[in-house]
Amino acid sequence: MPPRRALLGLFLATPALARSFAERGVALRGTDVVGYFTEGRVVRGRAEHSTEWDGVRWLFANVANRERFIADPAAHAPAYGGFCAWAVSQGYTAPTDPAAWRIVGGRLFLNYDQSIQRRWERDIPRFIALADANWPRLSRA
Repeated sequence: MPPRRALLGLFLATPALARSFAERGVALRGTDVVGYFTEGRVVRGRAEHSTEWDGVRWLFANVANRERFIADPAAHAPAYGGFCAWAVSQGYTAPTDPAAWRIVGGRLFLNYDQSIQRRWERDIPRFIALADANWPRLSRA
């Protein structure tokens, strides 16, 4: 079994342990979440431009992005605590790759990887509806 598949298997078998997905306490592997909205691409955050929200440290490329986030974190934070949107639609949580993203209806959605993202993109409205219904239960797990 390739290492990524083994890791995915571990997360499939494990219930959500936290409300937000973070590695070592840092959201989105250090990606600037505001950059998805302002630049339409993955932007690397910097430690000197960070803030804490929802128990997680968020990094930003610059002060302006950090201030924009602080003004309205919920408008920029990824759906489902940053867990994989497709996984949440299926009733479990999984980690995400910051490069597998899409903004739909003003919300940022992340996926485990680009292969899973292609699966999610086959029926985005249905998967969002399923994930929205599953997330209240998963977010409390």
